[in-house]
Amino acid sequence: MKYETKKQRRTKRHERITAKVQGNEKCPRLVVFRSHQHVYAQLVNDEAGLVLASASDLKLGGKTKMKKMELAKEVGKLLAEKAGKIQISKVVFDRGGYKYHGNIKALAEGAREGGLVF
Repeated sequence: MKYETKKQRRTKRHERITAKVQGNEKCPRLVVFRSHQHVYAQLVNDEAGLVLASASDLKLGGKTKMKKMELAKEVGKLLAEKAGKIQISKVVFDRGGYKYHGNIKALAEGAREGGLVF
């Protein structure tokens, strides 16, 4: 299709990435979704089709004075903390079709600081 929207192009990129990156029980897939206002992250077991843990900047509560990149980093740390509670330390990173830049990079760095390895 000649006139694709940005969302359609991102979805196609995400499908290509998801075809190569699979998560399982011991090493789930860390999926990132970024809307205009918020950042969401999930740990997914693709074999069973389960979401093991999730985090978003909506769950951070009163930290709305922070910038988006700082919030993304906090989301990464929060997800790493939740992963530690269910004894997950290793994940595969799925950037969701976005560039590894800005909020996506900040979330990944926060997850690494929290103890996740990828």
